[in-house]
Amino acid sequence: MINGQYRLYAKSQFATAFGRVLTSLAALAMVLSSSQAQAQFGFPRLGGVVGGVSIDADGTVRTASAEERSGWLQNVRQIASQPSEQMAENVGLRMVSLTKLQSAIDNAIAENRPLSEDILYLAGLQRVEYVFVYPEKNDIVIAGPAESWIVREDASVVGKTSGRPVLQLEDLIVALRTTEASQKAAITVSINPTPEGQVRLNNLLRQVRTGPGFNPAQIEPAMKEAFGPQQVTLTTVPLDSRMAQTLVAADYRMKRIAMGLEEIPVSGLKSYLEMVRNGAPKNGMQPRWWMACDYDALLHSEDRLAWKLTGTGIKAMTEDEIVDASGVRTGSGKANKQAQAWANKFTEKYDELCGFNAAFGDLRNVMDLNIVATVIQAHELEKVAGCELGLLRGEAGMLETPEWQSPKTISPECSFIRGTNGWTVTASGGVEINPWKEVSQKAKIDETVKSVYTKAEANSDAWWWN
Repeated sequence: MINGQYRLYAKSQFATAFGRVLTSLAALAMVLSSSQAQAQFGFPRLGGVVGGVSIDADGTVRTASAEERSGWLQNVRQIASQPSEQMAENVGLRMVSLTKLQSAIDNAIAENRPLSEDILYLAGLQRVEYVFVYPEKNDIVIAGPAESWIVREDASVVGKTSGRPVLQLEDLIVALRTTEASQKAAITVSINPTPEGQVRLNNLLRQVRTGPGFNPAQIEPAMKEAFGPQQVTLTTVPLDSRMAQTLVAADYRMKRIAMGLEEIPVSGLKSYLEMVRNGAPKNGMQPRWWMACDYDALLHSEDRLAWKLTGTGIKAMTEDEIVDASGVRTGSGKANKQAQAWANKFTEKYDELCGFNAAFGDLRNVMDLNIVATVIQAHELEKVAGCELGLLRGEAGMLETPEWQSPKTISPECSFIRGTNGWTVTASGGVEINPWKEVSQKAKIDETVKSVYTKAEANSDAWWWN
């Protein structure tokens, strides 16, 4: 008994001691984690979701679970405090000095401080409408509408009134660092089924017998299993960047709306499947949609010191794909009328959609920032202004952006509909951002931009002003 009691006591003591060690190690890990967060040069290590879309460690893209959204929400709300009273104003035009913003970031790094939320969210800018160059002040300024921000329940940081997402410093940095690469190849994401999956699906569909009372929903699980995961392909943009996740999230959300897999938050926009229920495209033809830049014009003064981005900035495009016997998809160069009608309606409703799903607003913000970065690079505005954005560009200092999970595959979320011409499988999609093409083709002299230029000039040392 004595030995037994001793062994029990010793075991208990050991468990207690071991627990203390684990507690100490956990505390140390928290300290190290905190140090790493600071070593990330001001960016909080948050990870998480964009527009309600999550990417796991294996690179699988899917709708974020309630638990994931809740955890991400807590993380974001820890850093996204309410903006100052002056910054909380709803204004039609807020200016952000890139050189002074860079100095503010540099100071935070030197003092080993985390970046403040006003820097992370670029003073609450909702879009970039203007780019101004002030040589006498060695400055480049971006400007646009701005307002107070809140953290919505889906963990998106959005304007308190508009519901549209704010611009993010991460995306600005990636845009500036991607300009040379995007001149050689457009920034794209495509989500496509594999040829093997298409063949398996075709084999399965040949065995399906339709008739009175047939319900496609009964075999949809088997169809999805046969179809298999779709592949995500990204070009030019870093795979582990927030920008990459934004491209994928927006494309994923557009596909789900087209396929009728989620509720559409705006009136007047139906799913594509609802539109074609009584008349699918020809057998062997499947629609594909993608989103691309669509600015009306990039107006600029003759001296190129003042620029204005005009138009919605984005549109949905479509093309029918021919699917051959081996499952390979080839663009036809044509679009069926119903698919084009859906793309047109989606474009028409895009601005409204941005207020409900942050993925769409984030994508447009990313497009704006890539246009801005390209204007600066193509017209050597740093040289004109007599400034250098080396820290933001990654050519000087040690400013690193957080690493996000790289997207690789999407679970077989696709819809099927049996029409008079065969099965329609809505699965392919994508995003294309070709900022160099937009800047070269849409630039247009308009001296009226200069009137805003003179009003926007800074009168203080602040990095932002109204």
